[in-house]
Amino acid sequence: MQSIPHGKTPPVSSPGRGISRKMATIGTTLMVFVFIVAVIFAANENDVVGWLVVIISLGWLLLFAFVVFSIRGAARKAGVKLAEAQDSLNRAAGGAPSVQVMDEATTMRDQKLDHSFKIIQVQSRVIRENLGSDEGQVERAIETIEITAHNARGMMKKDDGGPVEGTLVD
Repeated sequence: MQSIPHGKTPPVSSPGRGISRKMATIGTTLMVFVFIVAVIFAANENDVVGWLVVIISLGWLLLFAFVVFSIRGAARKAGVKLAEAQDSLNRAAGGAPSVQVMDEATTMRDQKLDHSFKIIQVQSRVIRENLGSDEGQVERAIETIEITAHNARGMMKKDDGGPVEGTLVD
């Protein structure tokens, strides 16, 4: 699963993107070259027909640029829509979305919950190791698990009634 900052759109890539970009670059270069040649010839000849050719080539250059940038923008929008449709299909099929927007508070909460689960795992190992031999150690481990579970549930509910007091055992 990929995480992206809140408010950003995911990058969209397609296999033919490099070829279309090359074609647009070559076409733009060719249109600019034609325009420059027309301007040079018109300036050298200084006649009306030359300047009409310059105006026509400028019009074609602007039209070409408009078409290229319109197609690029439409392709980006279509890519984003396609990614959204794929995510909704994944969710409908029971899978997780491929892109998830997470803010810092959610990331921090997830890290705290992960730490709480690690504490519970360690304390369950302490209980297993001391289950017939050291009742005090087992009682402290159970108390630590109860405190950690209470704090974790508070984070999940976003109900911070304060942490439960007690002794932690490492």
